[in-house]
Amino acid sequence: MTKRILFFFTLVLIGAASRAQKQMIPNPITGGYFADPTIVKDKGRYFIYATIDPWGDKELAVLETTDFIKFTRHHINWPTKQACTTPTSLNEMVWAPSVVKGKDNKFYMYVAVGGEVWGGVSNTPLGPWKNLKSDNTPMVKSTDYPQVHNIDPDCFIDSDGSAYLYWGSGYKWINGHCMAVKLKDDMVSFDGAPKNITTPHFFEGAHMVKRNQTYYLMFSEGKAIDATYQVGYAKGNSPLGPFQEDEHRVILNTSADSTVIGPGHNTTFVEKGQRYILYHRIFPQKESFVLRQLCLDSLNFDADGNIKKVSTKGVQKFN
Repeated sequence: MTKRILFFFTLVLIGAASRAQKQMIPNPITGGYFADPTIVKDKGRYFIYATIDPWGDKELAVLETTDFIKFTRHHINWPTKQACTTPTSLNEMVWAPSVVKGKDNKFYMYVAVGGEVWGGVSNTPLGPWKNLKSDNTPMVKSTDYPQVHNIDPDCFIDSDGSAYLYWGSGYKWINGHCMAVKLKDDMVSFDGAPKNITTPHFFEGAHMVKRNQTYYLMFSEGKAIDATYQVGYAKGNSPLGPFQEDEHRVILNTSADSTVIGPGHNTTFVEKGQRYILYHRIFPQKESFVLRQLCLDSLNFDADGNIKKVSTKGVQKFN
């Protein structure tokens, strides 16, 4: 009798685990190797834009989904390495987009190509896209801020409709920089001079979040090629800082059992009142280059307004 009861409960537990698994969006969320994601929602559909690994391609990856289970990949006309190359370009591919929906309901993209920041606009998530500047030049040239690796742009639209642009990294995995500037209503002109708002552990991958009048400057620190890569944040009272790190800084890092390695370069979005974090992690392999995969988890706050550690276990299905 005891053996039968144990067998019965084992079947119950297996069934419960199976049902729980079917209710989850697992990590990584899709096949393929992508990094540095950004995301927008339009007409019930999500569009994820990301760097194509290894180390970028001549275009971006664009993945459309309604449930984060099934994805359709698209190719868009802009940005491309060919269209976004200047005499000051570095030998780098198309990297790290940021896409937002403006108050005019147009879509705006900020992206790094050749170590320069470019801005684009479209009436739909899939384009056609065009350069925000009529002369087809970048918003930030590689030579504009010589100490800054001018990549990893992030656009943040505040609750009053004001837009801000953040960007910057370092060279040789040291001396990261975060530049920030308010944008004018045309979403491309700078409203004042850019400020250096770098915090002690900032390296790259800026992403701004606002909650209860507090501004959270999220960022990646460490080396993007190994297990030191991780996500931290600092708090401020305005979109342009100053920002202060504290003991709660690190929220997402390599797990003790190495099932999650080098997570970083995140974005966030809100669905039905819950905020989520979309990021990449390293896929271990023996080649000399790094491959990364897209992951999704919930982003939560404690009673004091600190961001809690990210679980890395995936999230329940939205529908």
